Amino acid sequence: MAAESNKPEPQDQWEHDVWLMGRRMALLYHYMAKAIIDEAGEARGKEIIKDAIWKYGRHCGDAVGKGVDAQGLPRTAENFRKVPDLPSRGWRSEVGSGPDGKPQHRTVLCPLAVTWKELREDALGRIYCFVDQAKTEAYNPCLECVHVHNVLDGDSFCEIVMRPKK
Repeated sequence: MAAESNKPEPQDQWEHDVWLMGRRMALLYHYMAKAIIDEAGEARGKEIIKDAIWKYGRHCGDAVGKGVDAQGLPRTAENFRKVPDLPSRGWRSEVGSGPDGKPQHRTVLCPLAVTWKELREDALGRIYCFVDQAKTEAYNPCLECVHVHNVLDGDSFCEIVMRPKK
């Protein structure tokens, strides 16, 4: 990514390459979503986009679940991360403290969100984030996924909590 005063710099070539691919995916999503909204209208367009994101997320969550099953593990929140479905580089994370005091991963840089923020399309990009709820539901319908924080909502980091449904 080109250096600008408010843009992060990649730590290495791998991270740079992941950012390039993340940017391309974010741009593809953006232009496809805009075309859907232009064709179907805002309300119906957003419904179509949400439906597609939900199906995509369920596909991803099912794949994670099958990977956990193959390891002979139960589909718990703790085991969800044992089958990664995103690159190990490119999304920068830190460990903070969750609402229950347990360690909680926070994403401090998402290459997709960086692109949507550049385009000033936070709300449209935010629809994409519902992929996490769909992944969780497909992985284990007894769990729920909550975005406690999201940079596209104005927070300084993203924090996702996966917990048993109430």
